[in-house]
Amino acid sequence: MRIAAHAGLGVLGVVAGVAGSLVQGGWFPFGVLLALAGCAGLFWGGALLTRSRIGAASPAGGWVLSVLVLTVTRPQGDFVYAAGAGSYVYLLGGMTVAVVCATLAPSERPLFAVPQGGTGR
Repeated sequence: MRIAAHAGLGVLGVVAGVAGSLVQGGWFPFGVLLALAGCAGLFWGGALLTRSRIGAASPAGGWVLSVLVLTVTRPQGDFVYAAGAGSYVYLLGGMTVAVVCATLAPSERPLFAVPQGGTGR
C-alpha cells in the first residue's frame, strides 16, 4: 500500500511540475506564486499523508523529473522556460520548497494529534 501511495504521489509531482511550468510563464509574477503554492501544498500534503519524509520526497522527485525534461530545448527551437527571472524563481523556489517540506515533515506524531495537557499556564 505504501508503494502505491508513493507512486501516486510521484505521478502527482509530474503533473504539478508540468502544470507549474506552464502557469509560471503565463501570469508573471502571480503565476510563479501560484505554481510554487501548488508545489508546496503537494509536497506538504504528501508528507502529512504518509507521515514520512519520503512522502514529501516522492512528489518532489516527480516534480524534478518533469522540470528537467521540460528544460531541454527542442531542435526546432521551442522551449518552455524562457531565460527570465520567473523561470529561475520557479526552479530554485520549487527545489527550496521540496527541501523545506521534506525537512519539516512531522513523522513523530499522529496525523490529527491534539496536544494533551493543561491550559498552558
